[in-house]
Amino acid sequence: MAKDEDSSANVTRRGLVLMGAQLALIAGLGWRMRHLQVEEGERYRLLAEENRVNEHLIAPSRGLIFDRQGHLIAVNQQNYRVLMSRERGNPADTLMQLSRIIDLSPERRARILRELYDRRAFQKVTVAEHMSWEDFARVAANSPALPGVETEVGLSRHYPEAGTFAHLVGYVGPVSDYDLSQLENPDPLLREVPDFQIGKNGIERRLEDNLRGSAGISRVEINASGRIIRELERVEGRSGEDLQLTVDSGLQDYAQRRMEGESAATVVMDVQSGDLVAMASAPSFDPNNFVFGISTGDWRALNEDEYRPLYNKAVSGVYPPGSTFKMVVALAAMELGLVNPNETVFCGGSIMVGNRRAHCWRRGGHGHMNLRDSLKSSCDIYYYDIAQRIGIDRISEMANRLGIGIRHDIPLPAVRAGNMPDREWKQRVHGEPWLIGDTVNSGIGQGFMLASPLELCVMTARLATGKAVSPRLVRSVNGVPQPAPEPEDLGFSAAGLAAVRGGMWAVSNDRRGTAYRSRIADPQMVMAGKTGTSQVRRITEAERRTGVFRNEDLPWNRRDHALFVAYAPFDNPRYAIATIVEHGGGGSRAAAPIAQDVMIRALYGPEPPLDAWPSARHQEIRERRRLGLDSASVQRDRA
Repeated sequence: MAKDEDSSANVTRRGLVLMGAQLALIAGLGWRMRHLQVEEGERYRLLAEENRVNEHLIAPSRGLIFDRQGHLIAVNQQNYRVLMSRERGNPADTLMQLSRIIDLSPERRARILRELYDRRAFQKVTVAEHMSWEDFARVAANSPALPGVETEVGLSRHYPEAGTFAHLVGYVGPVSDYDLSQLENPDPLLREVPDFQIGKNGIERRLEDNLRGSAGISRVEINASGRIIRELERVEGRSGEDLQLTVDSGLQDYAQRRMEGESAATVVMDVQSGDLVAMASAPSFDPNNFVFGISTGDWRALNEDEYRPLYNKAVSGVYPPGSTFKMVVALAAMELGLVNPNETVFCGGSIMVGNRRAHCWRRGGHGHMNLRDSLKSSCDIYYYDIAQRIGIDRISEMANRLGIGIRHDIPLPAVRAGNMPDREWKQRVHGEPWLIGDTVNSGIGQGFMLASPLELCVMTARLATGKAVSPRLVRSVNGVPQPAPEPEDLGFSAAGLAAVRGGMWAVSNDRRGTAYRSRIADPQMVMAGKTGTSQVRRITEAERRTGVFRNEDLPWNRRDHALFVAYAPFDNPRYAIATIVEHGGGGSRAAAPIAQDVMIRALYGPEPPLDAWPSARHQEIRERRRLGLDSASVQRDRA
């Protein structure tokens, strides 16, 4: 009996111990559950939510770019592409599986892997883009078995006019590490959206903030393997702003094709509003090649071409303006009362300046020249003489008033200001005093002087109107017209402007004018102009004794530049033009015929009457039309 009682007591004690242990375990579990649910509940709810829900930035639609007539010159087109992150699975294995569906070389797979491990696990990398629909559909059908792989229909930039607007509109390309390094607080779009495209050149670059827009957000539910189940929420971003330019695509295309085979630039400007209706640089290139990724061979060919197709000569090229600068000197002399239009200077072919002989381009001289005749015949001796009377500082002041040596504010990168030197400039830059020979050289647009075609066009517009016309490139933003301030009067005397304009009229319309063959024959559309030749090399005395070398006998890159500036119609100016042909020789031979044709196209539209040209050019124009050179927009490779 005692033995049974002892056994019962032992069992009871063991039961109590077990029960106590069970209660302790339950209490511990309860405390832990309370800790997880109450004290750390918020943290684990967030972790669970992040496992189930992902947020993605939605790239905005880039703003469109139109010409002044509303024709699209920069658009967005669908881009079928495959993206990948390394949040799920083994990226190397996934890429190997993907290479059995689409073409992915070992080198390409290695590059993608490097990119994946250079970024955070959730950031996506572009595996393939610009895919055919068939390849895209195959990847989409197999994506459930490809961890971290997504298919996406994005947008890519396209330039339907190809090279016509390449220097003006520019192009876009993927964000690079260099791009990011230049920004203090880069937009998250630039880091998180794979291969997001930004402006790399032209208006695309300068107006990037307007064109880019802002990102939207997509919240999606995913499963354990990272497969998207459904979209929970979508907040659309803001599309980029649409831009309408002042440029006319028909005139731009014509100017581009008219300069084919040359290294040249042409700028056409509305003298009343300042609208740039054409700004062409030749040769050009296809900006679409940069959007898709230009090949090494194509890049090398563009960079090694001596005609510099990547260089925007219209705004970045600066050249001695040559005789196109003579109107500046003439107007300065008139405004200062140092000459009158009928006063003559004798040109015997050369004059002594200090201990050096300065020559006129016409070796035998022009005889007695007044202001009108000096412009008509482009007499150098006349301007050697009056430049010395005026002095370089006052010549420089007049040039600045007319837009030379000024960086004009238009939304393009690498817009260069020319150089209009004075005494202080030479002392500061060269550490030397200004010499009388420097003034003489400046009187004919040579020496230290430099001007871009844009500046020469502005100069011509201001001479035509007497107003401070400034160039304008953007006409409207999202349909809202951009203001075009009324230009201020420059305060020139009527007599001074009339004298200079009369000389320019004679250049193009007097039978002895240097551009008479490039006149506009229609009396209602008469053009006033000025030819110019910009020396690339100095003719030595030894060369003069043996006979001056002809430009055509020299290597191309040692020949003189050819220039021409003009405005029309003479009685009611509408357009100003400036054309330069690098190493083209004389302005009357190389630049004036191009400017004549472009100006006629600007004044009359796509089908100018044959009678707008002098009869001597009718056969040439008929032949150009027969060959289609002056009609449909086509792109040709330079020979």
